[in-house]
Amino acid sequence: MAGGLRALTRVRTTEGLIEAMDGLASSLNTASSQLGETTVTSPLTGVHQVLQARLRVAATSMSGSKSHSVELNARCGGVAYTSEKVQRQLLADLNSAIVALRKLKLRFGSTLPDPGPEPEDMRPSNGDVLVRSGATGIGRLRVTNGTSKDVAVSVVSTGQPPSKPQVMMYIQARKTATISRIGGAYTLYFKSGSDWNPKRRQFSADCSFQKFDQSFGRNEGWQIDLQPTIAGNASTSEVEAY
Repeated sequence: MAGGLRALTRVRTTEGLIEAMDGLASSLNTASSQLGETTVTSPLTGVHQVLQARLRVAATSMSGSKSHSVELNARCGGVAYTSEKVQRQLLADLNSAIVALRKLKLRFGSTLPDPGPEPEDMRPSNGDVLVRSGATGIGRLRVTNGTSKDVAVSVVSTGQPPSKPQVMMYIQARKTATISRIGGAYTLYFKSGSDWNPKRRQFSADCSFQKFDQSFGRNEGWQIDLQPTIAGNASTSEVEAY
């Protein structure tokens, strides 16, 4: 499995990451099958079965069925971040087998990657203003995030790209916050996900990017709910990552 493990730590593109994961999944399944054909002495029977099972679990985590979420997360947090997350999942999947083998003075997993601990949680507080630039006015926007994910809401002046918001505010899941001092007409964008990266001002996993189809007028007050409902009167559309 060493070759597949090295490939996982050296990827530079999303396609390369998916290819490395598929290759490693195949190696893990092969190793599990080969162990199943091997006879061991009775003291090792239990750990032998644990290792086979955990290799299959790890292979499932690496399988092609995960390619969509891998592509999405790489678009959010980057290929390096996503690869490290995959490596941590691999270690977690195999950990119980590694511990059991070590208790028997048997070495396994010496070539497994070590991406280090999970990044520190950088989740902003509800209502934190992450960006404020440009003109201000008397416009107000009360946003209720009725979804199960945190969002970053961007007030983008008409004609400007979403990467250059007038105001960006963080709103935690199931909470409400108000954006004030909005200047001029604007379009409202919002992105959601998990594992907020303050440098990129993006979520690193499970992300989505949307905007409200309607525009919002100068010096007006609005109240919106990001939870889709049948009775809702404002449509949204998916947009490219920003």
